[in-house]
Amino acid sequence: MDVAPVLVNGKWQKSESMGTFRAINPATQESLPVSYPVSSWYEIKKAITAGFNAAEKIAALQKETIAEFLENYALRIEKREDEIVAAAHIETALPSLPRLKEIELPRTINQLQIAAKAVRDRSWSRPTIDTATNIRSMYEPLGGPVIVFGPNNFPFAFNSVSGGDMAAAVAAGNTVIAKANTGHPATTRILAEEALKASLESGMPAASIQMIYRTDHADGKKMVSHRLVSAVAYTGSRSAGLELKEAAEKAGKPIYLELSSVNPVFFLPGAVAEKGPALAEEFVSSCLLGVGQFCTNPGIGVIVKGTDADNFVQKVVELFEAAPVGTLLGPKVYEGLLGAFVHLKAHGASLVTGGKSACSSGYCIKNTLFSVSGDGFIADPVGLQKEAFGNATLLVIAKNESQLPEIAASFEGNLTGSIYSHTEDRDERLYKVIQTILRKKVGRLLNDKMPTGVEVVPSMNHGGPFPAAGHPGFTAVGIPGSILRFAQLCCYDNIRHHRLPPELQDKNLTGSMWRLIDGAYTQEDI
Repeated sequence: MDVAPVLVNGKWQKSESMGTFRAINPATQESLPVSYPVSSWYEIKKAITAGFNAAEKIAALQKETIAEFLENYALRIEKREDEIVAAAHIETALPSLPRLKEIELPRTINQLQIAAKAVRDRSWSRPTIDTATNIRSMYEPLGGPVIVFGPNNFPFAFNSVSGGDMAAAVAAGNTVIAKANTGHPATTRILAEEALKASLESGMPAASIQMIYRTDHADGKKMVSHRLVSAVAYTGSRSAGLELKEAAEKAGKPIYLELSSVNPVFFLPGAVAEKGPALAEEFVSSCLLGVGQFCTNPGIGVIVKGTDADNFVQKVVELFEAAPVGTLLGPKVYEGLLGAFVHLKAHGASLVTGGKSACSSGYCIKNTLFSVSGDGFIADPVGLQKEAFGNATLLVIAKNESQLPEIAASFEGNLTGSIYSHTEDRDERLYKVIQTILRKKVGRLLNDKMPTGVEVVPSMNHGGPFPAAGHPGFTAVGIPGSILRFAQLCCYDNIRHHRLPPELQDKNLTGSMWRLIDGAYTQEDI
């Protein structure tokens, strides 16, 4: 049986395999023909050592080399877009058009190009200089490999070998060991092929980007806690992420997690009275976008009981039942979603519509809506915040406006929180109360807007308080903020000028780099 090779130390090589697996076509439930290896600990250690040695070589390179690699990689991805899109479509059942080819792949290419610009500009490193004391500091690479675990729902933009975490880690000057998501190994292999070619053409060390497909759980925990590993980025299930978090933190390794989020949406009474049917359409569109398999899909909607609310709920039910049913990413998502239904029912939620399989050939579940009273939610907020990852949502029906603040206070940490309010001032007092509470519980607060779009701009925060993410102060999207996860703050006290990093010398290295000099941001020389 032929088994796909792994990318270790700059070479595609036969795996020191502990076993194999195959990807599954979610639309047919059939195993795809290629087998992929489960890497042994011996193989993982080889990759870690090679990544550590390569990191030392990258430290001696001109920053332009790193920027050229990121740009060349983006160009190479673009040239193989048809092949990459076709592979991802088969492995994930996500539509080729427009989702994969016209939305996600351009975003991925753009992220790499933005990272390259940040490398050239150097402002991300936040050079800080106090001339009176001759103390200077900046952010620099961590000095070892960053392990990146990619999720199943974004085969390009969050892929372990091409996504935002990888781009940020490389922009900071680190090497990357990508742990492919087993839902789309062929897609990841194609991307890794182009990453290797781009790195070698640009003059990067051979082991700058490495890729393995799978490890067993014990080796995964050993990998993130290895003494030569600098940091870990993980996007995926809450249970697996917490196991890795425990192992990494016990070894003193920083780990940045994106785990789970129900992204509450509050519909205030004035907004519902003013434009209830339009809000219902907007809500359902966001809930079911991508078959509900975005980390920012609304998992919970909150509304106040009354005639307007009844009409709103009825409209949502009609739209859920009329909307086409999409294919889920694979068996684990399918089983996980059905398991979430059982959990929600056990904690008091009532099934309104859906809740069962929708097709025989693929992994499909009917668009599903649950409801619970405000009292029921407040009585068991943790149980009812179980993430139902897929085309399912829970509506919380508050008994009155006064109950909304208590409901808002019951939420765990989330990536996003949205509040819809009347266009004039009818909801203003209530809006201020809810915003004050929700602001502390979400990374991104939205007003009159659904949360599913995540713009790749410097001001974006794709993070939030636990359990949405592992640390509330960092973002997985948005450069330069995302780069800082993979850098260390280095201080130079009374170091002779010629021995300082170029960014900290008196002359502005790039001319455009922003530096904090004696308390003022400037692009000027000293």
